[in-house]
This record gives sequence, C-alpha cells and structure tokens, in this order.
Amino acid sequence: MFGCHVGRVRNTVSESMLFTSVDEVSGRLAEAGYLPSTDIATAVFLADHLGKPLLIEGPAGVGKTELAKAVAAATASDLVRLQCYEGIDEARALYEWNHAKQLLRITASQGEDWDATKDHVFTEEFLLSRPLLTAIRNPDPTVLLIDELDKADLEVEGLLLEVLGDFQVTVPELGTITAGRRPFVVVTSNANRELSEALKRRCLFLHIDYPSAELEGAIVRMKVPELDEQLAESVVRVVGALRELELRKAPSIAETVDWARTLLALGARNVGESVVKSTLGVLLKYRSDHKVALDKLKLDR
Repeated sequence: MFGCHVGRVRNTVSESMLFTSVDEVSGRLAEAGYLPSTDIATAVFLADHLGKPLLIEGPAGVGKTELAKAVAAATASDLVRLQCYEGIDEARALYEWNHAKQLLRITASQGEDWDATKDHVFTEEFLLSRPLLTAIRNPDPTVLLIDELDKADLEVEGLLLEVLGDFQVTVPELGTITAGRRPFVVVTSNANRELSEALKRRCLFLHIDYPSAELEGAIVRMKVPELDEQLAESVVRVVGALRELELRKAPSIAETVDWARTLLALGARNVGESVVKSTLGVLLKYRSDHKVALDKLKLDR
C-alpha cells in the first residue's frame, strides 16, 4: 500500500506545507542544529510553498547536504538520499526489476503462454525501488536529497526531469506512478560542471558560500558551547584566514567545529603558533595545503 497512483492519468499531488513562515523555518532549523542565514531560510520557505525542488550550489563543506538533513529533522520527515557518482544509472537511481525472482517465476510457469507469464512477472512484487521511486511512493512527509548531481553523467539529469517537474515516475510495464504527497526535494552541486538548463528551470536556485564570521561564530558556540567565547572568535578568525589562501581544499564548517572541539579537548587557552601547527591536520587534509598555510601564516616548519 503506497501513497501513489499507478496509471496513465496523474493524480493531484498533496500540497501539505512543512512551514508557515520564514521565521518558522529559521527557528525549527536552529532547533535541529542548523543555523541558517536569512537567504537560506527564505529559499527553504519558498521551495516548500511553491512546490519546487531547491537546487543548491556552492563549494564543498558549506552545509548543503546538512541543510537537507536539517529540514528532514525539523519536520519529522523521512530522508531519502540519492548519492550521485560517475556511472550511476537508472537502475541505481529510479528502479530495477528483480531478475532473479522473475526467472524463478518464469521457470515455475513453464508451459504457460508467454503473455500470461509476462503479466505475472512485471508486477509490484518484482519491482525494486531505488531512491527516486522510493521518495515518490512514500505516503509520509519526505525529504529527497539528490546529492552532488554534478558528479553524475549528463544523461542522469534526463532521468530526473519527470521526477523534479511532475513528481512522478513512469515504469513502462506498469504505467505512471505519481506521488500522493509531494516530497521536499534538495539537489546539491559543487559546481564542478554546469547543470542543464532543463533541470535548472524546474528548480529554485540557492548559492551557499562560507558563512560570515558572525554566523560561523554562532555555529561554533551552538555546537561547542563549552568553548571560551574569545577562543571561539579566534577559531573563526584563523579558519577565515585559511580560506583566503589558495588551497586545494579550504576548511569546511564541519572542520571548523571539529577544530573547536580539538582545542577544547587539548585544554588550549589560545590559538597560538604551536597549537595551530600541531592541529593543522584537523583543518587541512592535503600536504600541499599544509605547506601553503605554514608559509603564508608565517608559521615555522
């Protein structure tokens, strides 16, 4: 029993809203451990009320994926995640048939007319839902996260157009499966390649960059409340200075929080030169970035 309709005629998708105002978005996301900027809260509110997928672009580590998780947590919704990668195909994204089980049924039906056998093997019993179809068929509140779409091949975007535009999936052997309740869709991209115009037309767009020092400081204080106020400010200042450098991978927000927890665990009273040098591996994960940081920040190697 699924919250969907199978057939050639679309149902009207339920328009149950998750949020009633931008302020409510901000408050409920904060309760879920995510401090949004006004732009982020507004984009989430509009995506919810306009029934549009939210396409989020920005560098790795700015909280794109975490936003989807926070929306799910804040609204008690199921989180369904499609992690994209090079080579992902329809069978991994939409659905596939359970061929082994179908073969057993065909073997057991030997001697029957093929048309009759075919009607028995192409049914719900043999259909394996993958993330996109799972989200469409879920009757409960659902957040569908299509993560790092820019890593997938261009052809994958074609598979998404029906889902993102009409909240439905067509299975040729069964018909069109339309969502009974529209999922809240978040599509993320690190902008390693340009996404298609057709996909972008179906989405609201949000660019997330690294947060302001004020907002990142608030995030650190929320995640590591035991940290001294002045030390928290120093953490944010040093991380901000690192992000100004030409690094292979700048520190993410999560790494800022990890560094704050590291300093707390070490009992550090400040972020002096020796502390920064000995804990730089928490923030920077490439040897070349360590060299750049040590050179530019005038730290002895």
